[in-house]
Amino acid sequence: METLSHTITTSASPKLRLPRNDNVHCRLLRFRHGFSSLNLGTLRSQRSTSGFFKVECSQQSSKNCIDFSDPDWKSKFQQDFERRFNIPHITDTFPDAQSFPSTFCLRMRTPVTEDFAEGYPSDEEWHGYINNNDRVLLKVIHYSSPTSAGAECIDPNCTWVEQWVHRAGPREKIYFKPEEVKAAIVTCGGLCPGLNDVIRQIVITLEIYGVKNIVGIPFGYRGFSDKGLTEMPLSRKVVQNIHLSGGSLLGVSRGGPSVSDIVTSMEERGINMLFVLGGNGTHAGANAIHNECRKRKLKVAVVGVPKTIDNDILLMDKTFGFDTAVEEAQRAINSAYIEAHSAYHGIGVVKLMGRSSGFIAMQSSLASGQVDICLIPEVPFNLHGPHGVLRHLKYLIETKGSAVVCVAEGAGQNLVEKTNATDASGNIVLGDIGVRIQQETKKYFKEIGIPADVKYIDPTYMIRACRANASDGILCTVLGQNAVHGAFAGYSGITVGICNTHYVYFPIPEVISHPREVDPNSRMWHRCLTSTGQPDFI
Repeated sequence: METLSHTITTSASPKLRLPRNDNVHCRLLRFRHGFSSLNLGTLRSQRSTSGFFKVECSQQSSKNCIDFSDPDWKSKFQQDFERRFNIPHITDTFPDAQSFPSTFCLRMRTPVTEDFAEGYPSDEEWHGYINNNDRVLLKVIHYSSPTSAGAECIDPNCTWVEQWVHRAGPREKIYFKPEEVKAAIVTCGGLCPGLNDVIRQIVITLEIYGVKNIVGIPFGYRGFSDKGLTEMPLSRKVVQNIHLSGGSLLGVSRGGPSVSDIVTSMEERGINMLFVLGGNGTHAGANAIHNECRKRKLKVAVVGVPKTIDNDILLMDKTFGFDTAVEEAQRAINSAYIEAHSAYHGIGVVKLMGRSSGFIAMQSSLASGQVDICLIPEVPFNLHGPHGVLRHLKYLIETKGSAVVCVAEGAGQNLVEKTNATDASGNIVLGDIGVRIQQETKKYFKEIGIPADVKYIDPTYMIRACRANASDGILCTVLGQNAVHGAFAGYSGITVGICNTHYVYFPIPEVISHPREVDPNSRMWHRCLTSTGQPDFI
C-alpha cells in the first residue's frame, strides 16, 4: 500500500492515507507541564525550553489562529473546537436525505417485520432516545496552574474552557431503512480481548433495528480483495455464544488493498454500513474509506470501534481489551514474583504490551503491588551507571533478596539494536527490551561477583488471546450498540468511545493524530512510582 498502514501522511492518491488536517494547525499556545506529547487534534507541537509548548500553524490557516491578547480568544477557541469535533453526517453529502421514525424501541419487543418498517407501534411516546444536541464534557478538571500534576492548559493562566463532544446513543430519526441495509463488520490488526463481544453486540443491535442482511469480512481489510475469502453471513444464532471465547470469529490481519479497491468492493457487494474494529491504523483506513465514499456520492455509514489493547487512543478513558490485559498480566507478574522470591537472589523480568504507551505496564504494576521497577516508553532510563536500573537491582538484592521488573515492549528502544524492519501495518519492528534486560542483568551480576537467578516471562500472546473479562464485556457491549445507533442516525467517519464515563462519538481524525501516552507528570504515574519505590534511572 500501499497497505493499510497507520502512517498518516498527506497524499492525493486514494490509497489508505489520511490527509493532514491543515486547517487546524493554529498558532496557539498550549501549556502542559512535564509532558512532551500533545493531545490536541492534529496540531504539530514544538517543545520550548520553559517546559511549555508552542503550537504553530501553516500559513493557510493563519486566519484561524488564536491570539491570547484578543479578549474574545476563548469564544474563538470554542468555535474552532466545535468545528473540529462536529461529526460528519449523511446530510452533508445528501442534503435531501430522507429520515424515518426509528425502528429501535424497547417498549415493544416484537421482532421487526415489513409491516413495522416505518417504526414500532406504541400507545405512548418512548423517551429512550438521545437528542442530537446532547453533549458530554471532554475535560472535567479545572487546573489552577500549569505546574499542577498532569495539567493540560490552553493558555498560561489555565483558563477554564468548556469543550463538549457528541453524546452517543439511539436517535428518534434514522436515515436508513433496515430492509435496505447490508451491514458488514471487519476486524483488523492484532488480536485483542473483546473482539467477539463487539461483533456479537453489533449483530444483535442490527437485528433489533430490523436488519436481516449482515455479513462479516474475513481477515481484516484483506477480505475485500482476496478472491479466496468469502463473506460470512451473521445472525444472532451465529454469534450467540462467540463472546465466551477469545480471538475473532472473523479473523484478523494487517495491511490490505487500496482504499479505492475497498470502496469498489463495497459497491459491488451492496454494503452501505461498515463497522470497523481496530486501532489507529485501522481507523485511518476507516476515515479514508469514509472520504472515498463521500467523493463517490455513496450513501454509506462507516463507523469505527477503537480496538487497542495498549489503551493508546486519544481522548478516551480506555479502550476495550485493556482491563482484561491488566488483569491477565497479574498472573505473569505473580509468577515472576514467586520465581524471584523462591530463588536465592532471584530477579523476575516481565515484558508486557505497549509499543509507545506504557499504560498496561503502569496499571499492572500498580495493581499487583509486587513490582519493584516499572519501565515504560515515555520515561527514559539507563541500564548502567550510578543511577541505572542494574545498580538499583543490586540494591534490591542486598536489601530484599529478590526483585521484580515490569517493562513495556516499547521501553528502552535506544538500548537495543534497531531492526529497521516494519510489519504489514507499517509499524516498526521493535527490539526485544525484555531479553536485553535479562542478558545485561546476568552479565552485570556475574561481573560484580554476586550470584543472581534471572527469570524472563513474556505473556503477550497468552493475554491477547484471552476472553474479555466482565469489565471489558460491558464496555464492548455498549460500544457495539452505540456503533449501530450512530450508523442508523446517519453519522459516518466517526468512532465511538467512553469519555468521563459517558459514551460519545468522535470524528475519526481527532483521535488518530498520534498515540495517547502516559504523562510522566500525571498522578497515575506518580502513584505507580509510590508503589514501586523506584528512583529515576537517569
